[in-house]
Amino acid sequence: MNDILIALVVLIAAGAGLPVLSLAIEALRPAPSPPKQLRWAPNILIDYAEVKGLRLRYIKAGEGPVLVLLHTLRTQLDLFEKIVPGLSENFSVYALDLPGHGYSDIPDAPYDANFFADAVDGFLEAMDLHDVTLAGVSIGGSIPLIIASRRRPRVGRVVAINPYDYAEGRGMARSSWLARWVVFVSDIPVLGETVMRLRNFIIMKNILGGGVANPSSIPPALLKEMYRSGNRPGHYRAFLRLLRNARSWEAATKDYANIRVPVLLLWGSRDWSTPIERERDRRLISGVEMLTVDGGGHFLPLDRPSEVIEHLSAFYRCCAATSSIPAAGNQTRNQT
Repeated sequence: MNDILIALVVLIAAGAGLPVLSLAIEALRPAPSPPKQLRWAPNILIDYAEVKGLRLRYIKAGEGPVLVLLHTLRTQLDLFEKIVPGLSENFSVYALDLPGHGYSDIPDAPYDANFFADAVDGFLEAMDLHDVTLAGVSIGGSIPLIIASRRRPRVGRVVAINPYDYAEGRGMARSSWLARWVVFVSDIPVLGETVMRLRNFIIMKNILGGGVANPSSIPPALLKEMYRSGNRPGHYRAFLRLLRNARSWEAATKDYANIRVPVLLLWGSRDWSTPIERERDRRLISGVEMLTVDGGGHFLPLDRPSEVIEHLSAFYRCCAATSSIPAAGNQTRNQT
């Protein structure tokens, strides 16, 4: 009996000590300095915009019609390193770090769907951008749909790549068994914070690796950069709040019926979403065009960059030529 009591005391002490240990580990992490230039495009200048009291990092490349790119949860603008050079040949391409991501400010905020939509809305206003093609991946694909549902005049068309608006916002759990575990514990007070503070590169690599159809699609240097930025003070708290407000992404779909601009839904055939979940989005948005790219995962711009450039450019040309919403009777195509 005494042995059982001793073991129980040791377990309780260990459990109580783990949060303290995680706080110490977090305090000892070196805070990264924002890079002065892009590893993958040193000629593209890095700048910052003041948006509703927040400082958001962004880049601009090329000249032409305005295209704004929005990244996924737990990544940053460098997610688009394979497509910005090509797109900048025909567009004025903007890409930004969402609040709490990359090297943008990390405010004390809820990090729900409306928070991110408000921030991007504010960015378009601060930069005085008009007739924007608003495009993005995952939550970066859902944000344009939310803003379009608000009927903001600055947005002319939307390209939603693998939008993250299903499974109560917990689609990331489909990435890997580690991702399922992280998503599960994120809702548990104290334990969620402890696990986030004990993060390491191997766990992050495993989770993000489940977002591509081919693991080699993620450049090792990109993984290292995203891990470094994740060590900024407060970054883990922002990500945890995003996970805890995950249901807001699916809840926002109730307003998709208000969208009145042309929309392209672009899915990777191996995205985390199911065919039923994709079909639901198609039914909710009037006149939408839907395409599926074979061999593409959740991070489609990394898996199939050429196809993303091709379909995004073709969609813009089609909209510009017709200057109207695509014909009703939603179109669906597969890209092989």
